[in-house]
Amino acid sequence: MGFLDNSGDIILDAVLTDHGRKLLAKGDGSFRISKYALGDEEINYELYNSTHTSGSAYYDLEILQTPVLESFTNNASSMKTKLITLSDHNILYLPVLKVNQNLVNTKMHASGAYVIAVDANSEGTDPAGITGSIGYDSTNQRQGILFGESFKDSNYIKIDQGLDTREISPAQRTAMSDLIENIYIVQMDNRLGRLTDINGSTISEDYIDDDNIAFYTIDSTDNVVSAILDDSTGAEQVISGPRGTTVEFKIGASIDLNTSTYLFDQLGGESVLPNKNSTGQPIRHIDSIVRITGMSTGYSIDIPIRYVKIKI
Repeated sequence: MGFLDNSGDIILDAVLTDHGRKLLAKGDGSFRISKYALGDEEINYELYNSTHTSGSAYYDLEILQTPVLESFTNNASSMKTKLITLSDHNILYLPVLKVNQNLVNTKMHASGAYVIAVDANSEGTDPAGITGSIGYDSTNQRQGILFGESFKDSNYIKIDQGLDTREISPAQRTAMSDLIENIYIVQMDNRLGRLTDINGSTISEDYIDDDNIAFYTIDSTDNVVSAILDDSTGAEQVISGPRGTTVEFKIGASIDLNTSTYLFDQLGGESVLPNKNSTGQPIRHIDSIVRITGMSTGYSIDIPIRYVKIKI
């Protein structure tokens, strides 16, 4: 990856991603480019200088001549945010995605990530589990730890979408207009885990690319996406203004993490978590992320995930 000189002629540099080339290689005539996205992540708009001594023609010159990113084929490194075109020019706020940790069962672990216990020994399955399990303290399930094998836990991950401003009432739903996200794209490392609903039912991926990144397209039919109908300003809400939809899901551990320590040895490290007796339990861990992107606005959020397996 590199930068292209943008100080002279305008350059169009386009390539197919690895997945696009895979589809093209089928050679059956089914390959069609039906949609595309634009981004400006390399541009710093603070460079706009309305006091330039040479006049208005130079106000944005430095922005226009900023080197642009060279096209790259790795779709896992594609644009995190995308430019969009809106027909309503009176929109003052754009929707965001926020992790909702305001519910008892949606809080992140104290380590700063959602922790996925990858096997029954790590989960403990219930308070009577083995001493080294990290899923429970002496009586209660620990916050921020999800059970990646049995799903016999009440914890889950919740992402809310909407206009995060106090200047518009949450009841003013029309302010969201066509900005409501009803379809999302989820990306995650397929070597480590899989996407499920909050009951543990596996959601089928669209495809897995050559970097082992699984892509999921989710909507209300997957029992993962639903409308936020609560207009209150209660403590359970993270979106201050009008709300769109919420995404609620869990993550199941891959068979490799569940039955082996190989990937932990190759990709992870070792640390300590409190066990059932609240003493230090040695664990293996792998840190990763799950990326969720709204189909309409292109807004995305990265959720930190830590897969753990106790050492016994």
